[in-house]
Amino acid sequence: MAERAYLRPTAFVDAPFGLDGKVERLAGGLAWFSAVEIVRTDGLRRISAELVPVEAVGDALDGLPEEARGAWANLTAPRPALTLGERIVRLDQPQVVGIVNATPDSFSDGGLYQSSEAAADSGHAMAAAGAAIIDVGGESTRPGAAPVWEGDELERVLPVVERLARSGTAVSIDTRKSSVMEAALAAGAALVNDVSALTWDPRSAAVVAGAGCPVVLMHHQGPPETMQKAPRYDRPVPFEVYDWLEERIAAAVEAGIDRSSIVVDPGIGFGKSVQHNLQLLNGLSLLHGLGCPLMLGASRKRMIGALAGEAPADRRLAGSLALALKGAEQGVHLLRVHDVPDTVQALRVWRGLRDSALTPVTAE
Repeated sequence: MAERAYLRPTAFVDAPFGLDGKVERLAGGLAWFSAVEIVRTDGLRRISAELVPVEAVGDALDGLPEEARGAWANLTAPRPALTLGERIVRLDQPQVVGIVNATPDSFSDGGLYQSSEAAADSGHAMAAAGAAIIDVGGESTRPGAAPVWEGDELERVLPVVERLARSGTAVSIDTRKSSVMEAALAAGAALVNDVSALTWDPRSAAVVAGAGCPVVLMHHQGPPETMQKAPRYDRPVPFEVYDWLEERIAAAVEAGIDRSSIVVDPGIGFGKSVQHNLQLLNGLSLLHGLGCPLMLGASRKRMIGALAGEAPADRRLAGSLALALKGAEQGVHLLRVHDVPDTVQALRVWRGLRDSALTPVTAE
């Protein structure tokens, strides 16, 4: 592989006041950074790593591969709002995406909803609590899960999507199947969230391109049936995930999907050990170099249990909030969660701290 350079924003500061030229705003959000870690590799091996102050980045980019300049521009560019039907979701602050799994076997809330009415009511409650988007899924993609027949998946999700969309809720459809995408979009969904990043179904990219809707491309390593059987990476996980998502973005654009409509997700728990997940979470800010909004789905994931005395899925709220705030601190735009009221409360407190820091101090 050719030499590459990766740029990871770091040395975050509370506010930019009095630091003109010394800090940059990360991806149009509420985080400012004062330094960048520039890591050079020859494809497999790290050649060098240097911590560069923001005011010196221009000089540091000289002599680096051309894509480094593109990554720098992406790090500092704002992300346009997502248009989801009649709803506009701004990305200048972290937004919450509520999870509604209309499935009998999802790892956390499988079987929770005994009817489409109950599932839709849950989505309405999440929206009322502050979720900007409700993500509806009808196929479990937990480790070891087998594919679900599309007829069953459609029967599970369509009534829920229709009820939510009819009320004006912004709805995302969580599916790998083009037929489910088409039917859900026709029923009122306005975003496609594909854990396979449009690789599972050869028609899916064309469906998304034809609909002109936003799409979430998630990194994964292998299908759900086998993804957690000894996952392995040859390089630091953030770099491999970065390169893989870069390729999927290019493939989506080539298929006719507008780049401004693409959201990326690092895929916590999808073909990753606990250590892989931790490396990825610590390096999240690197992924802003791709130039797309960033979604994080770490809610109630197995890694929390592994780090907290094997806590079961329904007792992982505190760990989920810790990871959500970790994401917010690194400029994540969309936080996909099960516990919407708690996450919204945590973000409001976090936002209060940010707003206070961003309000110039004046004498009383």
